[in-house]
Amino acid sequence: MNKVYQYVTDRIIKKMEQGIIPWRKGWNSIPALNYVTRKPYSGVNKLLLDGGEYLTFNQIQQLKGKIKKGAKAEMVVFYTSYKKTEKIKDVETGEEEEKEISIPVLKYYHVFNLKDVEGIPSKLEKIEHDPIKEAEQVISGYKTCPEIVHENPDKACYYPVKDIINVPEKGFFRDINEYYSTLFHEMVHSTGHETRLKRFGNSPDEHMFGSDSYSKEELVAELGAAMLCEHAGILNRTIENSAAYLQSWIKVLKDDMTLIVHASGKAQKAVDYILGVKEEE
Repeated sequence: MNKVYQYVTDRIIKKMEQGIIPWRKGWNSIPALNYVTRKPYSGVNKLLLDGGEYLTFNQIQQLKGKIKKGAKAEMVVFYTSYKKTEKIKDVETGEEEEKEISIPVLKYYHVFNLKDVEGIPSKLEKIEHDPIKEAEQVISGYKTCPEIVHENPDKACYYPVKDIINVPEKGFFRDINEYYSTLFHEMVHSTGHETRLKRFGNSPDEHMFGSDSYSKEELVAELGAAMLCEHAGILNRTIENSAAYLQSWIKVLKDDMTLIVHASGKAQKAVDYILGVKEEE
């Protein structure tokens, strides 16, 4: 293994062996919320909607906004009740009497994500960050990098079917270094695509949360991200969180520390692919 990559792996293992480290999400949590009321959606709507600001059609009109061509509305569900009078038989007397009962009814309405609306500015607070030149060079140097979007400000993920990376915008991260670390993680995932290093197998549980193969892929991605952070000169600012993140996955895999070493080999190949380093180099 490349000495630099071995150095990164050894440093992370050493951090992990020091004990449990609390992992923290690098960006400020932005749940799905109503643009006007600022109230987060609750219940099943948390699963139905991506993070971000939403408006009803009437709210968009009142604020003089315009829905983008081709935009699709999202459904929000809620329970309401209506009262109904029914005749109920008294078990003891056998007499019927009228009683008012409430019946729950599931209803819905539609909302639009603010990203699909023109003329209405976001109210979300963002932090001004200066880009890191070396990290930006890593991103631009990934010649077959999939499209990077910021559609869901509360989620960082790679969609292998669509071959798209989603990460929150820089301004939602408390530390710009964590933005790059998060993006590098998803970039490493993307190297597993069938058009690149073909790391993903055909097993039906390949990407199921908590599965063995999913956990191993997370190790590869986070180790690869740490290696890219070292390449960009920002590892010292991100290593604590990387070690904490890896600890949580190692626990799923029965704390087998050798898995990190095995995963680091795959991570090295992914990093070399992103940086355009040929095997003989």
